Amino acid sequence: MTTTHHLPAGKATGAAYAVNVTPESAGWGYSSLRVLELPPGGRHSFDSGDSEWIVLPLAGSCTVAVDDQTFRLQGRESVFSGVSDFAYVPRDAEASIASRDGGRFALTGARCERRLPARYGPASSVPVELRGTGTCSRQVNNFGAAGVFECDKLIAVEVITPGGNWSSFPPHKHDEHRPGEESELEEIYYFEFADHEGIPGLGYQRVSPSGQGAGTDVLAEVRDGDVVLIPDGWHGPSMAAPGHHMYYLNVMAGPDPDRAWLICDHPDHAWIRGTWPEQPVDPRLPLYTAPAQ
Repeated sequence: MTTTHHLPAGKATGAAYAVNVTPESAGWGYSSLRVLELPPGGRHSFDSGDSEWIVLPLAGSCTVAVDDQTFRLQGRESVFSGVSDFAYVPRDAEASIASRDGGRFALTGARCERRLPARYGPASSVPVELRGTGTCSRQVNNFGAAGVFECDKLIAVEVITPGGNWSSFPPHKHDEHRPGEESELEEIYYFEFADHEGIPGLGYQRVSPSGQGAGTDVLAEVRDGDVVLIPDGWHGPSMAAPGHHMYYLNVMAGPDPDRAWLICDHPDHAWIRGTWPEQPVDPRLPLYTAPAQ
């Protein structure tokens, strides 16, 4: 198995960022992810360049200033404590992020053509979806999903998998443009884990080639701050170790003219969906719901 596409914490740093995945560093055309850690009173300015961005608090609150507007993000204590509000930063803009108390903030990005207006996304507008049942149960916070929040190319969601469960299952792919059936999307997974009495959590991520020849092939033990890059191939399962809830942030973008998340299930495992109606959703879910409007 290659490890080219698994970037352990500390291996994808760059500039001011704890994680800095760019199209150039990933070797693809569209998707980006930055994770910014600010101390109390910290401030960071950036040029959005040819990409659109969603600023999403992972832990802490902040303000985002862009296009003569200032958005105050209430944020959250951690990714396991609640849904967060967020801010959209368009391409060709100067923006700044400031935090009175400090925190950790994700910048999910995608190269794009259209310049859409800067906007605020309230936590109350984020659909919280329960996907799968039984040991395949997981929670999806669809803050930047297609059809939920308007972007030009960017698709971004959060997934929480209870300890001991599998998500991204059945394995699926989106590496071909097949109108109405499958989208061509590059994808980034960024992981965080709930600890247990100070013991760090961990999980495992599988990516396997979708064709007969060479392709992305990963079986990685993932921990806090790790990144997995998925330019192609079947991805899944994402396995959470018992006793430790697993969080991952998905960032997707690609060349297709329509912004859509259309997937193809692995033919050997697609049958698992047919068992879901026979089982209850994991009673630990949802960990939380979006706040009332």
